[in-house]
Amino acid sequence: QLQLVESGGGLVQPGGSLRLSCAASGSTLEPYALAWFHQAPGKEREGVACFDSSDRINYYQDSVKGRFTMSRDLAKNTMYLQMNNLKPEDTGVYFCAAARLSGSSWYPEIYDYWGQGTQVTVSS
Repeated sequence: QLQLVESGGGLVQPGGSLRLSCAASGSTLEPYALAWFHQAPGKEREGVACFDSSDRINYYQDSVKGRFTMSRDLAKNTMYLQMNNLKPEDTGVYFCAAARLSGSSWYPEIYDYWGQGTQVTVSS
């Protein structure tokens, strides 16, 4: 059973950076489709970055393209979301997720395993 534990959220000024970590245990991340989801206050959870388990490519929503970078370190069994040039609209709870899926998906219902979420607040 894969377990995911997140860390790295916090308060940052607009234009600042944060790196979120998602440490996995119970299984290697290697075969899974992976994703980071953002849930803004009062809104539904939406995917912002995902890793395709088939083509091994990261995909990004337009809203974060060029600012966020998703990566994984299999030696540490950890995935990351580097967030640069943060904007107030990036505020919310960020979740990492993994799916037993060949490919990738932006739909949260596809994902089998979730981190607990970490709060990111972008404010001056």
